[in-house]
Amino acid sequence: MSNTLELLALTVNGEPMQVPPGTTLAGLIARLELDTRKVAVERNLEIVPRSTYGAVALSAGDALEIVHFIGGG
Repeated sequence: MSNTLELLALTVNGEPMQVPPGTTLAGLIARLELDTRKVAVERNLEIVPRSTYGAVALSAGDALEIVHFIGGG
């Protein structure tokens, strides 16, 4: 029996990524050092409402597309 924490395998913007079990979408966005106010997220082909980022627990096999908006002028 192993004490090693099993990581969840995800795909983020087409790239493989692993996160600890229990990671929320807000936690992933923070890990990527993005501002939750400036991103839009699609999870498994469905748009995720920003107000739910903290409650959405990621699952193995999730496919995420994260779009980061950058202001400019």
